[in-house]
Amino acid sequence: MYRYPIIVFEGIEASGKSTNLEYICRYLKKINKKFVKIREPGGSKNSEILRKLILNKKSNLNQKTDLLLLLASRSENIDKIIKKNYNKKIILIDRYTDSTIAYQHYGMKLNIDIIKKINNFVIEKFNPNLTFLFLVNNRNMKKRLKLRKKTNKYDKFNYKFYDNVQKGFLKIAKRKKNYFIVDSNKKNINEVRSLLKNKINKII
Repeated sequence: MYRYPIIVFEGIEASGKSTNLEYICRYLKKINKKFVKIREPGGSKNSEILRKLILNKKSNLNQKTDLLLLLASRSENIDKIIKKNYNKKIILIDRYTDSTIAYQHYGMKLNIDIIKKINNFVIEKFNPNLTFLFLVNNRNMKKRLKLRKKTNKYDKFNYKFYDNVQKGFLKIAKRKKNYFIVDSNKKNINEVRSLLKNKINKII
């Protein structure tokens, strides 16, 4: 058990990751637990500036530049938010290091060793205590993306790309003990949320 764990929510677009994170935020407020929430890219003031640049639909940044900006955004969050709240509040993160491996390596085919080295350099000791990985099938993904009022560059890849990324997440999950896989295709959302609450209650 960890009084103030780092809990990460991972998954491809429209997997229910962010929606369920918001639900957990409401739940933690209800049970009077201190927490801080970060999204990636984004989070700190400087990271939000980088987010606008990275996710801009008109952006023509190359893949290596994208990678370095994502890691720069993470570095700012470590320095400005995570270090200050570590062991003081539960830290909830919408995407973290494994997203970079899944998207930039398994999706974009960038060198995994370079990604891991820079990730480790940036995050220092601040590794997740628990990661939720949300899975979604193509049919539900397409349906959910069509309902979005605002989209960004990462909502516009082809479905083969997202399939490669999701398979990448699953490969990562197999190598780690602190992963909890959630099937977001289930129609009963209360069942999904009950699973999340139970898992979080055990770790805190």
